[in-house]
Amino acid sequence: MEFSLRHTLQQGLVIPACPLALTSARKLDERRQRALCRYYLAAGVGGLAVAVHTTQFAIRDPSVGLLEPVLTLAAEELRGSQRPVVKIGGICGPTTQAVQEAELLRRLGYECGLLSLAALSQANDTSLLQHCRAIAEIIPLFGFYLQPAVGGRVLSYRFWREFFEIENLLAVKIAPFNRYQTLDVVRAAAAAGRYDVALYTGNDDNIVLDLLTPYRFAGGQELRIVGGLLGHWSVWTSEAVKLFQQCREVARRNQAIPRELMRRAVEVTDCNAAFFDAANNYAGCIAGLHEVLRRQGLLAGIWCLDENESLSPGQAEEIDRVYRLYPHLHDDEFIATHRDIWLRP
Repeated sequence: MEFSLRHTLQQGLVIPACPLALTSARKLDERRQRALCRYYLAAGVGGLAVAVHTTQFAIRDPSVGLLEPVLTLAAEELRGSQRPVVKIGGICGPTTQAVQEAELLRRLGYECGLLSLAALSQANDTSLLQHCRAIAEIIPLFGFYLQPAVGGRVLSYRFWREFFEIENLLAVKIAPFNRYQTLDVVRAAAAAGRYDVALYTGNDDNIVLDLLTPYRFAGGQELRIVGGLLGHWSVWTSEAVKLFQQCREVARRNQAIPRELMRRAVEVTDCNAAFFDAANNYAGCIAGLHEVLRRQGLLAGIWCLDENESLSPGQAEEIDRVYRLYPHLHDDEFIATHRDIWLRP
């Protein structure tokens, strides 16, 4: 099972980070949550990440109590797929909590855990690695470099070099939104000789170029970022799958990067700036994704668990702008064709 899963991840997948569908009372909207999963499956994704930042970390709050219900619902929908889809669940918190979440994921049939280290903000490298090894004994790891602007922490090259020695490590999501820190991860993978660990971009500000860039250090084997696990891919997903396939084909053939894809890289980043509210240090990043899905009729509103979390001033106008500029990137027509079917109970 692990070898098959490792091979699948190495081939490169589109993995959206799943949003949380809520009612106006900020309770789980189960019908629309299922519709989101069905949308991603119909769009052709290779996996889905649940209980991650885009799903809102607050689902773990005992007063909210949505961690297991949302994980269970998504697992049910993905198991109903006619093709294999990798189920990835987020793991957060100090070691005691993280162990419990890893055990929950394993019980619910998730293949790997996306391990956030945000809660260990003061821990040294040795303590971080002990934490990671403890989780890897329970479930295969999908490592995660989360950018500090949304709760992550800076991780040293030394940490990543030793992290890549964990045997039960299958993949790493590289999402520091920083070229130097991205390079640290790729360089550490090469230094450790872990060419069997799949590298995935989480850099929503640099998606296309991450997928097209070859890395080689000191004459060693070439490394590439083969896929993406992205909040950005939770919207306009069917067109994202097509663009991903273009990028992978260029990478497989080791071709020169076409000018069209260079232009597309800028367009996608511009869209991400609007969706993620880059102008306001990502304050509206989750609400921005909800707004796109609301416009497409998949969500009823943009409600977040935190009542103070919403669109920033001017963000809706920015989303209007990228909709006008890049009609070839959205998938409104695809969703309109299938939405009523996906929304059936």
